[in-house]
Amino acid sequence: MFEIVNPLNKFVKMEAFSGIMLIIVAVLALILSNSSYSEGYFAFFQKKFTIGTEGFEVSKSVLHWINDGLMAVFFLLVGLEIKRETQTGELSTFKKAALPAFAAVGGMLIPAFFYEIFNFFGEGWPGWGIPMATDIAFALGVLTLLGKRVPTALKLFLTALAIVDDVGAVLVIAIFYTSKIAVIPMLIALAIFGVLLILNYLKIFRVSVYLFLGFFLWLAVLKSGIHATVAGVMLAIAIPGRSKNSVEECVDSNQSVLDKLKDNTKIDPEDPKKGKKLVNAIFTIEDNCTHAVSPLLRLEHSMHSWVAFFVIPLFAFANAGIVMNSSLLGDIGNPIALGVLFGMVLGKPVGIAFFAWVATKFKIASLPEGVSWKHIIGVGFLGGIGFTMAIFIDNLAFATDQYNIEIAKLAILLGSVLAGIFGYVMLFRLGNPENK
Repeated sequence: MFEIVNPLNKFVKMEAFSGIMLIIVAVLALILSNSSYSEGYFAFFQKKFTIGTEGFEVSKSVLHWINDGLMAVFFLLVGLEIKRETQTGELSTFKKAALPAFAAVGGMLIPAFFYEIFNFFGEGWPGWGIPMATDIAFALGVLTLLGKRVPTALKLFLTALAIVDDVGAVLVIAIFYTSKIAVIPMLIALAIFGVLLILNYLKIFRVSVYLFLGFFLWLAVLKSGIHATVAGVMLAIAIPGRSKNSVEECVDSNQSVLDKLKDNTKIDPEDPKKGKKLVNAIFTIEDNCTHAVSPLLRLEHSMHSWVAFFVIPLFAFANAGIVMNSSLLGDIGNPIALGVLFGMVLGKPVGIAFFAWVATKFKIASLPEGVSWKHIIGVGFLGGIGFTMAIFIDNLAFATDQYNIEIAKLAILLGSVLAGIFGYVMLFRLGNPENK
């Protein structure tokens, strides 16, 4: 008996399991970085690895390959999710997008403002982007732990909010965390991007063509000085979001194939001639189904498990290690740490709830059925779980100051834990009106 898969449920479950894995690898990284294996742990990620030929080679540490290379794959998936949501999902119409979009904007601006209250005149001011980020895997993971105690509409709201938040994070990285630009590589990147858009316009649906050119796009962006992960989003924009054949054409064609097979239901797979007919029919149905799904959805579907269970956990394992010495722990009152903590734990729920209230006050949007303002505040706390994206921005903001990276990372871990606990407890106590 086959069951039709609900894409939202599958997405939420995958993100939830990914969040659990992130917790495990983050704890493992903390244990290793504070054990007798600490030196080996850090030394491994500093080893150099080179690709390319003389004159056009890229030589980076293992840590940089993870942060600049594998994370570009993560941002490709983020870009695909953003594009899908704007075409057919929770951001496809103004009515659907208004509330989570307003809430997400507030959830970015207010935490940045809280951060700068502590750091505007200090050396920590570049870190304002750190508390803006929401880690969708962790946030949905906590929400999933609540099961049926939260309305389904709240899961949709958090998913849409986190995706808009990702858009903001990509723009912040591209605009504010790019120090200097090399013109020639940037022009090459734009030329490749132009070719990709032309291929989309010409209705080229072969994913491998886009991925092949996407690799060179990534190299050019890396060489340009713009953070290489932006290449992932650029590639996602160019991937066709429409299918080669319609669903109706797929169904009609498959039905025709099945009708022909029905006349000979006693096909014996062991009979070479009859077996070949069966195999050809199966491949025809497979091709029809493939062409009825857009390259965007096919690529997103094939990437999701790899990113959720390999790329992001590897990033967390490589970046979550902190040496918990007395000096670092004693400096938790540092303006950078306070800015991150207050931004994540207080700024996020205030920003999300206030901007959502403004949207409803001016009748731009309305609360989903079964969702109260206390639910929105609870989700606002979950939005303060920044982990993956926050650590990523931390590395960019303080690229030349390892101590500031470490103190901000400590605050990110602490802030994410506190935000998650506050959000969970609040939503647990509220329960789900649908079940009452």
